[in-house]
Amino acid sequence: MFEIKAKDNMGRVGVLKTKHGDVKTPALMPVIHPRKQAIDVAKYGADIVITNAYLIYKDDELKKEAVEKGLHELIHFDGPIMTDSGSFQLSVYGDVEITNKEVLEFQELIQTDIGTSLDIPTAPFVDREKAEEDLKITIERAKEAVAFKKENNIEMLLNSVVQGSTFLDLRRECAKELSALDADLYPIGAVVPLMESYHYKDLVDVVMNSMKELSDTVPRHLMGAGHPMIFALCVAMGCDLFDSAAYILYAEDDRLLSTRGTFKLENLQEMPCSCEVCTKYTPDDLRAMPKKQRRDLIAQHNLHVSFAELRLIRQAIYDGNLMELVEERCRAHPALLEAVRHLSNYSEDLEKYDPRSKKSAFFYTGPESLGRSEVLRHIQKLRQMPKKRDLIILPSSKKPYSKFISGKLGDFYAYGDDHEIDFDDTDFMVLDIPFGLIPLEIDEVYPLSQSDAPKTRDVDSMEFIEDFVSEFIEYYDQVLIHKRVAGDLDMDLSEGEMYGGDVRYQKDDVKKVKAIADYQFGIGAGEALFKGNINIEKSKKTGKIRHIYDGKTLIVNMRASDSYLILSKEGAKRLHSAMPYPQNRVVVNEDSVPFALDGKSVFCKFVVECDENIRAKDEVLIVDEDDKLLAYGKSLLGACEIEQFETGQAIKTRKGMKK
Repeated sequence: MFEIKAKDNMGRVGVLKTKHGDVKTPALMPVIHPRKQAIDVAKYGADIVITNAYLIYKDDELKKEAVEKGLHELIHFDGPIMTDSGSFQLSVYGDVEITNKEVLEFQELIQTDIGTSLDIPTAPFVDREKAEEDLKITIERAKEAVAFKKENNIEMLLNSVVQGSTFLDLRRECAKELSALDADLYPIGAVVPLMESYHYKDLVDVVMNSMKELSDTVPRHLMGAGHPMIFALCVAMGCDLFDSAAYILYAEDDRLLSTRGTFKLENLQEMPCSCEVCTKYTPDDLRAMPKKQRRDLIAQHNLHVSFAELRLIRQAIYDGNLMELVEERCRAHPALLEAVRHLSNYSEDLEKYDPRSKKSAFFYTGPESLGRSEVLRHIQKLRQMPKKRDLIILPSSKKPYSKFISGKLGDFYAYGDDHEIDFDDTDFMVLDIPFGLIPLEIDEVYPLSQSDAPKTRDVDSMEFIEDFVSEFIEYYDQVLIHKRVAGDLDMDLSEGEMYGGDVRYQKDDVKKVKAIADYQFGIGAGEALFKGNINIEKSKKTGKIRHIYDGKTLIVNMRASDSYLILSKEGAKRLHSAMPYPQNRVVVNEDSVPFALDGKSVFCKFVVECDENIRAKDEVLIVDEDDKLLAYGKSLLGACEIEQFETGQAIKTRKGMKK
């Protein structure tokens, strides 16, 4: 019913399968009023729409036509249709003249693709007693809806809406209970008031706490979110579907949507984009038109902007630079900027879903970039890596740093124990924005080399780096800090003494690949993989390491784009022998064993356990329940998703161990 095709942070490009066609997500569902249909939204890019089953039910003429002809013919749309149950009217008017069971039966009768139970939308910031009472009814109705579908063997997909107002524990409780019901989609409801009042920070809390308990195997729908300005942020939090009537409601009021906000026609001297409407007409042309003609053209523009933004977001997910787009878009409004900064409080949740390697380089766009998964992950790895006795901190230079560092490295201040520096027992690291410190042995690993930041450093990044370095150097007996670095860190130079000896860095390829293995697979992997008669083969064109052998036996290849190690059969054996269970492992059931041995790809439904630290695109070992090595390959999903999905590929197997 739902497959993930690409992912970045919690954002994913997916395919939602329905009886009226497939929908590529993230997707916008324009709201179609069953009686006031203004324009053909399919003509402008809509693959799926949403309409209101309750309005059709209450209108005798529409109800009769919908029952006789079906919903698709009623609203003249051939693709998938979602229907709301009347919850919006319930939130506005306080009551509706239909029961939960009646609206479910009616949605099935008129052949909707995705129906919705009659949840209770609880407004933000109500008292807790009210929120708890409403939530109890919402969950009871969701259970009734799922039972109704199963008992009647209904094909209609079913929404179960997450409610709980702005009480985050209630949102989590609701999401957990609904996930256990095994519905088909999970909308997050009653968030429109937050968006209308620019409470985007609260929106982040509501969405992220709902996501904590929602299944990764189904689409998540943010109800009523239709302004393109917020799409990128919401997709990064895991939202797959959006719906809104904003395209036509704003057009009725002569307002044009954009990713930078909303423009009033009366104030426009230039058209805001390059869509067909904006290139064909001027603001004066639109102002001179009859109301209906002007409304329809502005609605077309609004749809164009919305669908174009979603295409851009999907491409950003494919490329791996979704968070850069989020940071760019959130500068359109101070409340959005506050929201993306607040999102950094959920960095650990985002990191679980974020691939370690991506197509795009990491661009630092401002202090918000310090909260990204890549930064969190590197600092955690750095703290875990074994420390030598002493540390030398060098200033940043051209990347990759290790390629351009040679000869005498300059003047240094010494801090800590006053003893002779043993350069073989010393870690060489470069001060870097935003990754803090980068060991020279691993500086070519993504994204440490594949990154860029402005040379003019902002206050937030420097405070971040200073705090990290001050804490990190406590692990070492003695620290030599380059004079330029000491100045950058605003350190009290009176605490250190000028180091009198020469400081030189000696490149060692074996140490390099061992450090990369430890960084990639875990401490101890380097020594396990690279023992024996190590022979390193480099590219004649670039000088980069390409293949690493023990004598003539291939152990690993090194991928040129990100310097991650790709296991060979021998490498998989060595890693498996040395690393403790379940590290780097995906465990498959007995039924899957012969297929894995033959080198067949592993599907999610056959996985019984996996290392929780596995992320999409990681090199993994495939083992049986007795930890026998069966194969090795590349993970297509992260551990969270592998354990939840019952369909689709989990691991693209590179080779089985069968002789």
